[in-house]
Amino acid sequence: MADIYHRVLLNHTRWTETQWDVARGYYTDKDFGFAVVLGHAVLLTRGSYDEARAGTEKQVLKARTIATIKHFAASNRLTGGTQWGRRLFFDTTFQLYFVLAARLLWDDLDETTRSRVDTIAREQAAYTTALGTGNDPSSGSWTPRGLLGGHEGDTKLEEMGVYAQSLVPGLAWAVDDPRHGDWAAAFGAWSRNEAGLPQADLANPARVDGAPVSDNTARNLYDTFIVENHGSFGPHYQEELWRTSGRNAAHFIAAGRPLPQVLTNQPNADQLWSTLLGVMSDAGEPLMPMVNDREHLYGRDVIPLAFLAQVVGNRAAARAEVALAERLEAYQSYPPEFRIAKFSGEPKYEPEARAEVAISYLLHLWANEQGRTVRPLSAEELFEHAAGVTDFGPGPGLVSHQTPGAWAGAVTKPGFVKFAWQPGHDDWLFKLSGATPMFLPTTSLKVTQRRVRTYRGVRDGFDGSATMLQVGSGYAGFTTLPTGAVVYATSGVAAGEGHLEIHNLTMPGVPGLTGTRTYRFAEGSATVASADSRPATPAARVDEVTFARTEVRHLRMLGVRPDPAYGYSLFAFEARDGAEGADLARTGTATASSYDTGKEPALAVDGSTATRWAVSRGDRPRADSWLAVDLGTPHAVDRVTLRWEAAAGRAYTVQGSADGLHWEDLASWPVPDVTSRGGWLDVDGRAGLVVRGAASGLTVHQDEIILADGPAAPLLVEGLPGASPRSLRERAAAPEPRADAEAVRAALTDDHLSLFNLSDEPVTTRVDVPQAGPVRLLFEGLQTLTDGGTAYDAELAAAEARLLPPRLTVRPLDSRPLPAGLRARVVDGATVELTGPACRVEVTAQGRSEVGAVRAGRTTTVTVKRATAYPLRDLALGCTVFPTSPLPPGMSDPSAAVDGDPATAWTPGPNGRLVVDLGARLRVRDIRTQWTNGHVPGLRVEFSGDGL
Repeated sequence: MADIYHRVLLNHTRWTETQWDVARGYYTDKDFGFAVVLGHAVLLTRGSYDEARAGTEKQVLKARTIATIKHFAASNRLTGGTQWGRRLFFDTTFQLYFVLAARLLWDDLDETTRSRVDTIAREQAAYTTALGTGNDPSSGSWTPRGLLGGHEGDTKLEEMGVYAQSLVPGLAWAVDDPRHGDWAAAFGAWSRNEAGLPQADLANPARVDGAPVSDNTARNLYDTFIVENHGSFGPHYQEELWRTSGRNAAHFIAAGRPLPQVLTNQPNADQLWSTLLGVMSDAGEPLMPMVNDREHLYGRDVIPLAFLAQVVGNRAAARAEVALAERLEAYQSYPPEFRIAKFSGEPKYEPEARAEVAISYLLHLWANEQGRTVRPLSAEELFEHAAGVTDFGPGPGLVSHQTPGAWAGAVTKPGFVKFAWQPGHDDWLFKLSGATPMFLPTTSLKVTQRRVRTYRGVRDGFDGSATMLQVGSGYAGFTTLPTGAVVYATSGVAAGEGHLEIHNLTMPGVPGLTGTRTYRFAEGSATVASADSRPATPAARVDEVTFARTEVRHLRMLGVRPDPAYGYSLFAFEARDGAEGADLARTGTATASSYDTGKEPALAVDGSTATRWAVSRGDRPRADSWLAVDLGTPHAVDRVTLRWEAAAGRAYTVQGSADGLHWEDLASWPVPDVTSRGGWLDVDGRAGLVVRGAASGLTVHQDEIILADGPAAPLLVEGLPGASPRSLRERAAAPEPRADAEAVRAALTDDHLSLFNLSDEPVTTRVDVPQAGPVRLLFEGLQTLTDGGTAYDAELAAAEARLLPPRLTVRPLDSRPLPAGLRARVVDGATVELTGPACRVEVTAQGRSEVGAVRAGRTTTVTVKRATAYPLRDLALGCTVFPTSPLPPGMSDPSAAVDGDPATAWTPGPNGRLVVDLGARLRVRDIRTQWTNGHVPGLRVEFSGDGL
């Protein structure tokens, strides 16, 4: 990996030399471009410099680097300059890179420059320390809120990290300074609080660098291990803890100084990392289902993994780092070539990304010199280790479910509402970041009710989730299964249900990005060329829509899918009879469903390409907005030309009318690459979709999948990771579960029964669950065996989704089939009560079996020995427990007390506390402790509503 990073830095040098300012004689200060000197310093002092790969002679690069260091050492505000420096946000981040670069090239610098670099390190530390816990007056609104944190819209991980890292050059390089002790105290306070969470910290007597963790004061916005930035959960920023730690560690390592304990024993770091693993992709970069930016910034995402792997020795991070490093050169080769921070960021991120790849390289060299080795988990081990489900609550607005086969989640943060799914953890398959819709047709839906149920393996026998949302007058539900499959059900909340978008690029070396995506469906297959091989689509698109020549007086553009941000806006609406015909709409009268002030309908037929019609701001999310033109008298027409502004309709229908009241479809745009009514779709061999109830059929328009391409209507979709076309075809043709109640939808997916009550009333209903063969799956509750499966008695609360695993199976002991009418009440995962016709059956649960003999008119109870009676009543099972990392001496991991495993136990150590976060206010009847040696120590039980 070190060799990969070295090659990437050499390649990137071709970009850095575009930042050389010939007139001034140094690298540009725009966007701190001069920070490229750290990567240069590494190449000039470590490894073998390859001039052909770098595109620049070594001596030229060295001269430019030293000239730049000399200039910016003099122009820093801390040395009397006025150009840059001292300001905490974000000058000090680049100062950190700059000082490290200078130190690597120390012997090549003149005495004056050395003195200035030394002054920058010392006086920045003094300046930051003098602020105490106050704000930097030069940094605008940026604030850590003292040592409190917890502010909305941003994260203290970044803010407190900036304060801490501004102190590090002084701490590492100026140990002789009499102020050094004050700097160290300030660094420790900021660092220990960076990931602070009082509920965890107050329970932790451990000391870090001599200070008790329980003295921490900082808190997250939420009382859980998830942080907020840019208005929602941003995993890129949750990595900030180790991004700043990697920057800091590089200085101590280069200076030959021991690492402060807080860098490798950061309070709550393990729990923050666990949250990140819960959204980890197969590329070593966390998935970003909520934030609009910072996705696929590969160069910036290396350093957190390198630090965790090479310094801390985390095997899961080592696997993630391998995955990211393996793709880095392919990513770098993709246009714009040589850059290492693209797709979701401007060139301003390039100097930072270069510096952090350089630091990551140095961390590898250090680990190698220390004889430190970390054996990465395998990809399979990583996702088994990361598997689990968490509902972070309505505030964070995220239900996250990681499985060995896929990641899935329900997002309910305003502006990001979606049901997200990434089969195979492939972060280049479905687009899921920010405002990209997933399953739901738009992310702007207003959620008026959110109901979530999570299932945990230790308590329920399986991991899963069931979410139901009320949006407007409609309902949409989502279940996530332990296999990685998902089920989506909707009453019909808007047109274009089942919306998914695909990454389709030509990036050799990244799985799936081969230049095309292939779709297979009932009627055949279609291959869609990658976006980078298609002609570029200008922002102001022109569509010429042709159709059979017809006589009309009125024409209309009726929207089907708007631009996600701005709806519909037209510079011109033109109508002609023949390509050379006159524009018949030019003399017509235009009307519209709505319009913005100054952008009236008439401006679309005034002959000017500088004026335009646009929907009203409030109607921008509305799919069926329209613009109509009355031609005055009937005319024969065979084409309409629409000249769009940037807010170009994604899809629409052109209609004609004789009277302006009754409309006939003339043509639709765009012509889809895929149109199918077969009820299934294979997405490039990586994901399978089975669609039920879509009367309008499914379509694929280039890289956009719409599973119900029509008006809002009830729909159910099963999403299956990596399913074959044959299995999808068979599944689509098989009978589906059906409920007597019209509002209830059901699916039997990977032997799990998903139930959705898409109404505001509680429902009791029969659900017919088709099952083939002699064996019958039994679900918790009451069901009756039928000739073709079972009839399940379902009771669902209003607007409830539920996921039922197969608790047991039953099969006949002889050649005769199970008798229809046999009733089975599953009490729990080990016990079933059978009544009905006489028969002998084998009941199986969790790989163990028992034989039961049913006698007519009597109830037979069968309990499978040594099977666990899921769901268990213990409310603490699988919950978050405190203290968290680092643990005090003598204490073992407290999660062992709630893991359901009798072979593991918690050792309290002296005066140990254990706090269980039940996740919500729950009714508790009793607390039981079971001690390994039978001796119960003196103890006290306490209750809290907030953990404080």
